[in-house]
Amino acid sequence: MTPGLFDEPQEPLGDGAVLLRGFARDESEALFAAAQAVIAEAPLRHMVTPGGLAMAVAMTNCGPLGWVSDRRGYRYQGTDPLSGHAWPAMPGVFRALAGRAAAAAGFEGFEPDACLVNRYVPGTRLSLHQDRDESDYGAPIVSVSLGLPAVFLWGGTKRANRPHRVPLDHGDVVVWGGPSRLVFHGVAPLAPGEHERLGTQRVNLTFRKAG
Repeated sequence: MTPGLFDEPQEPLGDGAVLLRGFARDESEALFAAAQAVIAEAPLRHMVTPGGLAMAVAMTNCGPLGWVSDRRGYRYQGTDPLSGHAWPAMPGVFRALAGRAAAAAGFEGFEPDACLVNRYVPGTRLSLHQDRDESDYGAPIVSVSLGLPAVFLWGGTKRANRPHRVPLDHGDVVVWGGPSRLVFHGVAPLAPGEHERLGTQRVNLTFRKAG
């Protein structure tokens, strides 16, 4: 059954941004299994920033395009720099969930061509940033939380804007686009804990239309 307005609560975060509580919970097992298959083909790694610092969050990609960072900068490309091969195909369960979540938030017809798979462990954080490496800002961002709870930092259009702290639980989905597409956002340091299925980690799936 597809979650909808009357069986899963929606919490507006801003103009064009909404938190879909529990939207992916019923499919979380299939999503996690698909994420594990992606990781087996394209292992998680700590990418390096253009300044030469290793990122705290371990990540990989699936889909036609993958987001990468190194000394040359941030960008999307069709091949995994570790293997030289194409990124793993985006699992059907990923693509379907992202499309339904976007539609539930008012963005019909979303077809992502990139999914960034992030793994957080206790203490890991993601500093405030904007998603600006995509060629078209007309499509939304869809972010799925699995595993340990997290605090999503939802800011404004300037880095100096004080962010709101938004608790996220297993199966929650955040969608933002339109006027909120370039809002600064991040993740507070992950608190210690153990999820009954995923253990001591949080896996985040971020879907984008990059090309």
